[in-house]
Amino acid sequence: MRTAILLACASLALLAFFWDGPEPRRPPGILAPLEPEQVNIERATPFPYKDVKITPLAEFRIRARVLLTNHYWWGREASVSPVDLTLGWRLMSNQEVLDGLRIYSLPRAYSWTARHGRLPAGNSDIIEHSANMHMVPATPDIAERLHAVNRGDLIALRGYLVQIDFPGGGVWRSSLTRTDSGNGACELVWVEDVSVQ
Repeated sequence: MRTAILLACASLALLAFFWDGPEPRRPPGILAPLEPEQVNIERATPFPYKDVKITPLAEFRIRARVLLTNHYWWGREASVSPVDLTLGWRLMSNQEVLDGLRIYSLPRAYSWTARHGRLPAGNSDIIEHSANMHMVPATPDIAERLHAVNRGDLIALRGYLVQIDFPGGGVWRSSLTRTDSGNGACELVWVEDVSVQ
């Protein structure tokens, strides 16, 4: 009996961690038609934030559909980046494409499988038009707004792709391309403004 209760609790904990709530639906069509805007910075001046050092790598803007949200409360990364947003633009903002995918959260990452046995778009197209992004709120107000973002929202976001240097060693660096995948492919975004459209 005790083992069954523990297994049930563990199953509920896993479900709570990996399930991002019901899938919101929108009318068919591309909702976020533009590519993210990025202007790389040659020589940026680092600045302190909490107990870390942040170095801007590129100016960054994006308008995208929120595919997943993930919140974090413990660990050194969570102290500076408490929210991950998995974002989709162009074809990955289209309900017809998303209907053919199961998109799910992983710790600080995301993945997908075909819903009906066949992907609705090429693997490289999916990679190039979606990304998991670690959000670093510039102010407490931005932190509250990021926490209020929901799956299915259409958002506009402005800030910088950054590198974070932790005290005592350790570097967390943003990807600077939308075409990579795997470890190190996520964007690390210093968020100066975010709004739900």
